[in-house]
Amino acid sequence: MTVSARPGYRFIPTAPSPEAYCELRRAAGLSPKTLAQASAAIPGSWAACHVVHEPTGDAVAMGRVIGDGGWYFHIADMATHPDHQRLGLGARVMEWLLDSIRAAVEDEPYVTLMADEPGRPLYRRFGFQETAPTSIGMKLTTL
Repeated sequence: MTVSARPGYRFIPTAPSPEAYCELRRAAGLSPKTLAQASAAIPGSWAACHVVHEPTGDAVAMGRVIGDGGWYFHIADMATHPDHQRLGLGARVMEWLLDSIRAAVEDEPYVTLMADEPGRPLYRRFGFQETAPTSIGMKLTTL
């Protein structure tokens, strides 16, 4: 099934290939991941989608949700290629991810994400709010 994103683009309700995932992360300025990491991460997604630029066939926007399917959902890998930003593609991806969660969980899902500065205006438009000082994002830097 495909859903229209905008003329010249095709919305696909699955993750991109591991190769396209790695390339889109790189182009969008996200931390690089290996093909092995991408190949393991993508099947572990609760939901994922991407947008293809029709003339080139390249994946130019993507996002995915990881979570337990019951109440906790984390939006990850929101990325839009710089050449295709400001066209509403990221908003279309976010809309689909949130609609997928709404359709699956009727009783107050808890939806989180880590917001880099460039994505914050988009996330705010969808109602995301900073959690500090109540809670803050943390990461383990060594394992």
